[in-house]
Amino acid sequence: MRILQLIDSLEAGGAERMAVNYANALAKQIEFSGLVVGRKEGPLVNQIDDGVSYLFLNRNRVIDFKALFKLRNYVVIHKIAVIHTHSTSFFLAFLLKLLCPSIKIIWHDHYGDSEFLNKRPLLALRLITPFFSGIIAVNQNLKVWANENLHFENSIYLPNFPSEEKNGTDHTVLKGTSGKRIVSLANLRVQKDHFLLLEVAKKLKVSHADWTFHLVGKDFDDAYSKQIKSSIVENDLEKNVFLYGTKQDIKNILDQSTIAILTSQSEGLPVALLEYGLHKKPIIVTAVGEMPLVIQNGINGFLVDVQKEELFYKAIIELIEKEILRDVFGETLYKTIFENFSKKRIIKQYLNWLENSQK
Repeated sequence: MRILQLIDSLEAGGAERMAVNYANALAKQIEFSGLVVGRKEGPLVNQIDDGVSYLFLNRNRVIDFKALFKLRNYVVIHKIAVIHTHSTSFFLAFLLKLLCPSIKIIWHDHYGDSEFLNKRPLLALRLITPFFSGIIAVNQNLKVWANENLHFENSIYLPNFPSEEKNGTDHTVLKGTSGKRIVSLANLRVQKDHFLLLEVAKKLKVSHADWTFHLVGKDFDDAYSKQIKSSIVENDLEKNVFLYGTKQDIKNILDQSTIAILTSQSEGLPVALLEYGLHKKPIIVTAVGEMPLVIQNGINGFLVDVQKEELFYKAIIELIEKEILRDVFGETLYKTIFENFSKKRIIKQYLNWLENSQK
């Protein structure tokens, strides 16, 4: 089998990580594994394995004929059979399908606002999805949505899976006191609700001032980002909450962290959650997306309802004060991730589904 992953960028987001993870995993199992990036390269380019064929299109417009024909030539030369297109790159895959009708298009839907699917635009997808051979959803809500709203039958739910990072150039040193750091791996987006984190940080500053928060994720330098920074200053949290931007040395960062959290208002199955588990971190997350299917409250982590700052704060206090509970949560979550979200297991499901889809 000859499969190409197609993604718009290699910024450090969940969809981008999964495009790289699939390309790397498949390179060891199939005849040809490629990764093509449409619009923008980014730090994840350093995570691509040597066995993956890589191409950057430098696409500058919605319909960019130079980029499209560059992609077509690559597909023809490498005899690609399946285009696995991630998130918004589906339109470029659709244009390619018009030029190469024999190509199979698989769309991987990573839509993050899965709690607000009623607001999702439909027209473009309804026009294009008849050209797809299959849809992969990162959570059950998206699979049901594809069946009911796109009337698409050949869809499958495949959870994200974690992957060990390659050694990069980052050597991040977290601020604060060793053994008293709380980390959040989340790009600075509205749906990640960093303001819940800041409200909790205000409370923790009073009760446990030596514990600090460490926010790792892309800073888009937009209104939301500016509001976060202003809130940190206004509430005198400069010594309690630290921003690091995009980082590639996630293992190194998690090794320096004691507790891991996600404060999101909406999620699919975040790669950050899987990375927390892979590195045996005790976690507190909000009960959105697929996270309640992964986390058994009080057994392998704490689940808290959205925007419940007092409950989130109490959960953090419990983990701060109970080191044994932190160890139990970390080990139990690791077992959950290893048994249910391993790369080997998901790739096997994926290849079996692809083979059946082509019959």
